[in-house]
Amino acid sequence: MIWVSYPIFSIISTIAFIVGISLIYASISKPLLRFAGEALLITGIISNLSFIIILWIYLNRPPLRTLGETRLWYSFFLPLIGIITYKRWNLKWFLLYSIGMSFIFLLLNLFKTETYDQTLNPALQSLWFVPHVIVYIFGYALLAGSALMALNGIIRFRNNSFDIQLLKRADNLVYMGFAFITLGLLFGALWAKEAWGHYWTWDPKETWAFLTWLGYLIYIHIRWHLPKKITAPLWMLALAFVILLVAWFGINYLPSAQNSVHVYSN
Repeated sequence: MIWVSYPIFSIISTIAFIVGISLIYASISKPLLRFAGEALLITGIISNLSFIIILWIYLNRPPLRTLGETRLWYSFFLPLIGIITYKRWNLKWFLLYSIGMSFIFLLLNLFKTETYDQTLNPALQSLWFVPHVIVYIFGYALLAGSALMALNGIIRFRNNSFDIQLLKRADNLVYMGFAFITLGLLFGALWAKEAWGHYWTWDPKETWAFLTWLGYLIYIHIRWHLPKKITAPLWMLALAFVILLVAWFGINYLPSAQNSVHVYSN
């Protein structure tokens, strides 16, 4: 089973992330150290992507069916977004947070292995399967970044060191993440029409996905109509991310969702 090789890739990523972020934090006025740190972070990201590709080839299907497989994508997208954001705004703390969150998902997959097989049920053998899941996971990673901004903002606000630029940067991540989860909803509706004959059935997963979309829409409206408010949008971002987590994997534990076609396979 290819999964037994996952610890090798996860250890490579973990070491690259830890050493890379350490070099970046130690690189004050030392460009060479910063370059080495960034190179190591990219190495960790490539290691994650390499395992995804190898698993895809081994299974002869996109590794997007189980919860563990989606965590693989999340641990790939988070540091990727982290390093892009760091290069754009020079936010070392955000890079550290995103690497830390990716590390959590690496550990979850390392200690919670799953049984994989090569089959996909007929509903998953659809043109919409891959784009629907990938745009959602990428959108979730962007929105995780906005949640990290919100967490940092709440801490800074309580310490009287808040900078309004933080909210503006969170806005950028939310706008991009919201666009991707909107595409995910549309792709999902088209997929549902093709597979089950209906665009929308208020399945528990669909309901929570809509609540997630609505939560971030509310945040956007708060920022648009109340641009001087600080605490309300910060807490709205935190709440929206909690709803997102329920929509992603929390519904697996809800009794009402046990017969849902959207519950991830084990």
